[in-house]
Amino acid sequence: MMPQNQKSVCEEKNFKIIFEDYSEVIRNFVYYKCGDISKAEDITQDAFVKLWLNCKQVLFSKAKSYVMKVAQNTFYNLIKHEKVKLNYKVHLKSNYVNKESPDFIMEEKEFMVLLTKSINELPVKEREVFLLSRKDKKTYKEIAEIVGITQKAVERRMHLALLKLRSKIGEKI
Repeated sequence: MMPQNQKSVCEEKNFKIIFEDYSEVIRNFVYYKCGDISKAEDITQDAFVKLWLNCKQVLFSKAKSYVMKVAQNTFYNLIKHEKVKLNYKVHLKSNYVNKESPDFIMEEKEFMVLLTKSINELPVKEREVFLLSRKDKKTYKEIAEIVGITQKAVERRMHLALLKLRSKIGEKI
């Protein structure tokens, strides 16, 4: 039983006091942990809903720690759920990859060997531009700055590299 001099969390005015005093602190706590303000606000909201639903069991003096603990546990449960989803995606992806036919896997390996060999046979200037563009995902403007040439020269070298690669391995790239 609750002592007579203890405020009840179930009274709307007392609940409002708790919410106004602690909701921002709890939201910020969760936000600093997850980096997503929307998730932090949702978790904070859920924590206060649980406080309201369990208001008869929570003392007014313990309300802050109760809400903080509920928010923290909700956050950790969310993280666990995200890990489960990620593991499922990785498992699903690995199963998908393993279901490729042996012929397809062999052709893919042969293609990669041919592609690597063809890229290595490109002239140095063309290979440099090609790899910066396709492997490092640099824009032509960024490549021009890195190499110290004009953007038009980068476009020309890329064009020549693609022509040579297409002639060696076909239209597969």
